[in-house]
Amino acid sequence: MISLRRLPSWKGLLFFLTIIGPGIITATIDNDASGITTYSVAGARYGYQLLWTLIPTTIALVVIQEMAARMGVVTGKGLADLIRENFGIKAAFFMLIILLVANFGTTVAEFAGWAASMEIFGLSKYIMVPAGAFFIWMLVTRGSYRIVESILLVACMLYLGYVFSGFMAKPDWSEVLRGSVVPTVKPEPEFIMLSIAIIGTTITPWMQFYLQSSIAEKGIQKEDYRYSKLDVVSGCLMTNIIAFFIIATCATTLFPHGIKIQEAKEAALALKPFAGEYASFFFAVSLANASILGAIVVPLSTAYYICEAMGWEAGINKTFKQAPQFMWIYTALIVISSIIVLIPKAPLVLIMIISSVLNGILLPSVLVFTLLLINNKKIMGSFINSRRHNYISWATVVVIVVLTAALLVMMILPDVGSYI
Repeated sequence: MISLRRLPSWKGLLFFLTIIGPGIITATIDNDASGITTYSVAGARYGYQLLWTLIPTTIALVVIQEMAARMGVVTGKGLADLIRENFGIKAAFFMLIILLVANFGTTVAEFAGWAASMEIFGLSKYIMVPAGAFFIWMLVTRGSYRIVESILLVACMLYLGYVFSGFMAKPDWSEVLRGSVVPTVKPEPEFIMLSIAIIGTTITPWMQFYLQSSIAEKGIQKEDYRYSKLDVVSGCLMTNIIAFFIIATCATTLFPHGIKIQEAKEAALALKPFAGEYASFFFAVSLANASILGAIVVPLSTAYYICEAMGWEAGINKTFKQAPQFMWIYTALIVISSIIVLIPKAPLVLIMIISSVLNGILLPSVLVFTLLLINNKKIMGSFINSRRHNYISWATVVVIVVLTAALLVMMILPDVGSYI
């Protein structure tokens, strides 16, 4: 690949536009149905009190995503490939199983969010879920990496609907600022669970695998990594700005009236009398967009990981004949998840919340492997982590473990919270 620095300025700009994509797509689509539900519930139940968690989460997200992107550029391999090669097939298989469970739950949540958003517009989920599943299956199995990436990038712009909804809600910006910079901690199981869920839905295990695999498949060179890094940072900032406006919108409109919701669909409907019909519409359209994009990317990351861990061919540019396992894993996840969503009275909301919490619990395992790999000079050479990167990454692992342990203690011994 030609280095960007050797090109004339106008050609360099065009080449730069071919580099961006993986970072913005991975981070932005992380605001999927499960994430939107988590942010909506957080705002409706605790107002602006959980906004401050987005600042340390953003810093951690940038550092972690940058590591995955750097490994993808330097090695030209996916994270699962590196785990298998350096820690053995057993370690890769262990990670494969736990991530498969988490990603399956997340994929179900995506289709549940798609179904819920379609019902807001009066469309039957029994028609729209199969239609959506067929559309994304055709896109990935019959399209190319470039086509899929282009569609995802354009669709990412629809997330701005949450920003419009936020301004239409007319929040008290002084209170929003206070909630964003002044930490609030409540010794309540639900508060801690939502804190874990915000971290778990913002920094998810599948992101590291998808980002690194997509960068490796795109073939970005080391010389041009600084532009890929800009792509990653931009995506991380964008995803948490969207999260900020979702929480602020629900905190402004629902929290003062004591309206407690359990899913993003309820938030979209409840916005209408307080923020207007257009705010409700933007919220619902953005939920539909986020859900269908998540239903594309999360199964893709799962298929990438499983195939890399097992040494099978993988990639969107490949056909069923060239990469049968990759394509069939992707197909199976979409089909089974969409069927579950169509089962009457299936506990879809519970699956959404649990998938976010489960991702938060599983994340430390993924980060440990990532940190061991990124600090291996035989693999990374001069591109190993700086001390600052290591401090923030290890701090993220410790914080998640502590929050998870506190949640479990409060669930088992509910009276403990009253003594804290």
